[in-house]
Amino acid sequence: MDWIIGTISFLLFFLYDWNRVFWKKRWMSGFFYLGCAGLIGSGAFILTEALRKRPSGWILWLVLAAVCLVGLIYTLFFALPFDETYRQEADGHRVCRMGLYGLCRHPGIWWFFGCFLGLGLAWGGGEKLAEGLIFSLLNLGYAWYQDRYIFPEEFCDYRDYQNAVPFLIPRKGQKDGRRK
Repeated sequence: MDWIIGTISFLLFFLYDWNRVFWKKRWMSGFFYLGCAGLIGSGAFILTEALRKRPSGWILWLVLAAVCLVGLIYTLFFALPFDETYRQEADGHRVCRMGLYGLCRHPGIWWFFGCFLGLGLAWGGGEKLAEGLIFSLLNLGYAWYQDRYIFPEEFCDYRDYQNAVPFLIPRKGQKDGRRK
């Protein structure tokens, strides 16, 4: 069941972004929060099972997952201006180029991957590890979709940001998202 919920969560993210930029239907405005709730539920299920099973090294993997979860929450909700990012309409505002977003355009990908990798390994590998990896691939696809279709429409300076800041892997000497 957590596979289905997690997968539907990404569908909700895709629809939320498309709606925010193109359709602007009020009834779809909560899809982002529903998607977050679904992923939190899927992660909580894996965590509960890991705590029940307690395979070898489970504490180490849960620490990795927890550190990455804190990094993900910071990256998505504190390193960005919250209201402008999640509450206002997509209206051509400027992209955030400070901090993590000056190093790469989608830094949350790394934290998400680490979180679900840690949860899957804490569970003992196998099915839940595969689930975390699939969710990570869906997250990567979601970032690509945002990067190609959503953000260029939402941000007035996104094309310049794409040229100045790498997609996922920071360049040597990259500091603040401005061209040298």
